[in-house]
Amino acid sequence: MEKTTSGWVNGLVGVAIFAGSLPATRVAVADIAPLLLTGARASIAALLGLGLLLLLRQRRPATADLPALALTALGVVLGFPLLSALALQHISAARSLVFVGLLPLSTALFAVWRGGERPRPLFWLFSLLGSACVAGYAAWGGAPGALRGDLLMVAAIVACGMGYAEGAQLSRRLGGWQVISWALVLALPAMVLLTWWVLPPSLAQVRWPAWLGLGYVTLFSMLIGFIFWYRGLALGGIAAVGQLQLLQPFMGLGLAALLLHEAVNPAMLAATLGTVLCVAGAKKYAG
Repeated sequence: MEKTTSGWVNGLVGVAIFAGSLPATRVAVADIAPLLLTGARASIAALLGLGLLLLLRQRRPATADLPALALTALGVVLGFPLLSALALQHISAARSLVFVGLLPLSTALFAVWRGGERPRPLFWLFSLLGSACVAGYAAWGGAPGALRGDLLMVAAIVACGMGYAEGAQLSRRLGGWQVISWALVLALPAMVLLTWWVLPPSLAQVRWPAWLGLGYVTLFSMLIGFIFWYRGLALGGIAAVGQLQLLQPFMGLGLAALLLHEAVNPAMLAATLGTVLCVAGAKKYAG
């Protein structure tokens, strides 16, 4: 398979896997507390990642890479999983996916800040319009308790954008799947302590759908998805393959409707479409 085509295929598989993350988290938090879910998924994935690193004899990151690796872990190992899990106690998975439309923009903003890029003025115009789409929907479609969930999702998107941007830069030196594996290993001591601290005396009340949700976010969202995603970025180019993130909200909305039977109303689709179009415009004028 041609290198560029392989990059797009891998990137598409990664986005499809990530699209299931919020619906799976929504199922898991029905019976598993957000702190426990965050610690458990990261701890298990870290052990699997460590096994891969040792089995394939990967070189350790340089000392200079540790700050960026810590920011990656803070964003995608702790920040996004915990904040989105907390948000999904207040809002539906379908509503949370409207905010995912801002993820490519969040990633681009951190790339501008950390990478020193200077986007054209139209970038900022589209950025503001995209944010207005999400803010307008949140204000118009709010329900009791929704504001807290909305704010948590905004924080989750900011954290994830930081983790994606830092991880993308590191992947050029360490390799794609190696970055998420090392980030997980770096966070492992803290995640094990967190899991031990919040572990209840009994897990008998956890039903099988919640266990399946935990299994998905552990194996696929936390590790396997990143293997495909970072490989796609490396083969097909970060700017080009990164556009596939624009499909993630729509894939997620379909899964929320199909698997969770959540309502996807026209306003939700309109806000998501408007956000995605604004993000596409912003990325066009980013360079």
